Amino acid sequence: MAVIPSTSVITTGPVGGEMLGAVAPNRLEINDFVKDERMFSLYIQALQVMMDTPEDDPISFFQVAGIHGLPYTPWNGAGEESPTELAGYCTHGSVLFPTWHRPYVSLYEQIIHKHAIRISRTYTYDGCCWRKAALDLRQPYWDWATNALPPPEVISMERVTITTPDGQRSSVQNPLMRYRFHHIDTSFAASFAKWPATVRYPTSTGSDAGDDLEELKATLQANHADFLSKTYSLLAHANTWPAFSCNAPGDNASASNSLEAIHDAIHDCVGGTGHMGDPAYAAFDPIFMLHHCQVDRLLSLWSALRPDVWVSKAPTRDGTFTIPPNSTVDENTPLTPFLDTQSTFWTSRGVTEPCPTQLGYSYPEFNGLNLKDRVIVSRRIAEVVNELYAPQSLRKYLLSAPANRDGGVVWIQELSLSTKQIQPGSSGRRQRAYTVLEVPAADDELMDSYLVLVPELPPSPVPNLPWEWSVRIRVKKYEVGSSFAVLIFLGGVPEDPKDWYTAPTYVGAHHAFVNSAPQRCANCRRQASAVTEGFVHLNESIAKIWAPLNSPDSETMRQYLRSQLSWRVRKVDGTALAPDSLASLEVLVVAQPVSLPEPGTHLLIQGTPEYHRDLTEGHVGGSYREV
Repeated sequence: MAVIPSTSVITTGPVGGEMLGAVAPNRLEINDFVKDERMFSLYIQALQVMMDTPEDDPISFFQVAGIHGLPYTPWNGAGEESPTELAGYCTHGSVLFPTWHRPYVSLYEQIIHKHAIRISRTYTYDGCCWRKAALDLRQPYWDWATNALPPPEVISMERVTITTPDGQRSSVQNPLMRYRFHHIDTSFAASFAKWPATVRYPTSTGSDAGDDLEELKATLQANHADFLSKTYSLLAHANTWPAFSCNAPGDNASASNSLEAIHDAIHDCVGGTGHMGDPAYAAFDPIFMLHHCQVDRLLSLWSALRPDVWVSKAPTRDGTFTIPPNSTVDENTPLTPFLDTQSTFWTSRGVTEPCPTQLGYSYPEFNGLNLKDRVIVSRRIAEVVNELYAPQSLRKYLLSAPANRDGGVVWIQELSLSTKQIQPGSSGRRQRAYTVLEVPAADDELMDSYLVLVPELPPSPVPNLPWEWSVRIRVKKYEVGSSFAVLIFLGGVPEDPKDWYTAPTYVGAHHAFVNSAPQRCANCRRQASAVTEGFVHLNESIAKIWAPLNSPDSETMRQYLRSQLSWRVRKVDGTALAPDSLASLEVLVVAQPVSLPEPGTHLLIQGTPEYHRDLTEGHVGGSYREV
């Protein structure tokens, strides 16, 4: 049990604020957030204050970032007396991965919020509007599945223009670009000990390193389709908590990536060999919280679709500062070091709602919904998921056109409601079925409601839906010794590994997000055999060859994949690794039948996976063991 100091920081999330139609103020997508002059101006100033706070202060940027990884010291006193691991508190490789980050983002958000409120009180012009904006301010998220590139205010602008308390538009240093360390902590190693500020795709290993913006943008754009297909499959088809939550091998019931696996890809694609590409240093990059706010949003969307599924009991592969490796965790495991009272820690059971109002925030997708009506919420969120993330090859089955109500509605005065359908036979027309609708008459004081008959459409023919073809990748997480990726291609592969992401034959990749100095992490050494799992979905790339996708039969598809499917391994620094250097690597083709949504739902249904083991057997890194 973690020891709790007598005076500690309690994670409450931001307190106060109100938005029309929302149960709590919304977290906004960063592309929308930067357009809100007041919120953006307050956020930039509040973040700068947090970064300027002395690094030994528990609510400084440095201390809060250090909760995740280095310098591997206690925060809030949790585990101070008997730490279980020389590691951060973050629960990577665990079913607690999604829920642990929920109070983490909220802690960061509450600190920003308090600074913003204090700053808003110094505005001399339109003070009430600024104070209102501060109360409503929440941490923005970056939806990398729909916007592969963050706005320039996040990745390229060293200075931004904001409105300051005197009402003037002023150019200020942009804290979203990087964190400038007050001093380099003695726990930092290699290049991280030389860089005075966080970097993304560093241009050198020395103190003069900057960001390689072009490589960052090219990598994110090249992986956009992969991010999109993985996000849709996660939300639509990962139906169990083990399959959804972490990158350990799942339940074999779906070919969907876990939330953690997709999260790992964003880290590697944003950071390269910089801070975001290494779990020990990632939280020091201010883009980290934009990314993890999106991770939390996906948790909200997924849980709204499956309100009866939550954290399940499971062994935790990786240890943390307070959780021993290979111990069993569940929804009651303390999410250290985040206190919900002066004497207890948050648990996963305490943050179950899709919009956890107890932490003071919500997401726009839930506005106007009665969150107690789980059925309505689930249907609406399914519609949102289809609208935002459905792959092009599936959208025609999911986003239906408005119905043609041939003949319009029929008004009636009396009707027995004992049946939902009637057959009016006196009109002289051919008989047809009608659905009874009771419609409120809110604008008519003389009527509470009226009944109409809406003619039912004949059933549409069931389309021949395509199968979902994917590649499953399993590999030992620590086998390379740093972050790396297994890239999948359909067709020829360029010789230069720096050209792989931008090759027209590139489909997607599975990423391992790994501590670059595992010898300094006791848990990393102990978990050398830990396997990470991910999937690359092939349908969108195949659809460019065959349109419509369901034209080729299974054997034709198998012949195509046998001749065109290939893979390569690339370290996060851009250098290639021979696949035979990874003895644990397994690449396997998976196919799943797809059927139309059930009545009252909106998500396509996947059938039992079929493993086409023979397509990759005999190749280096190909299939080699039974499922």
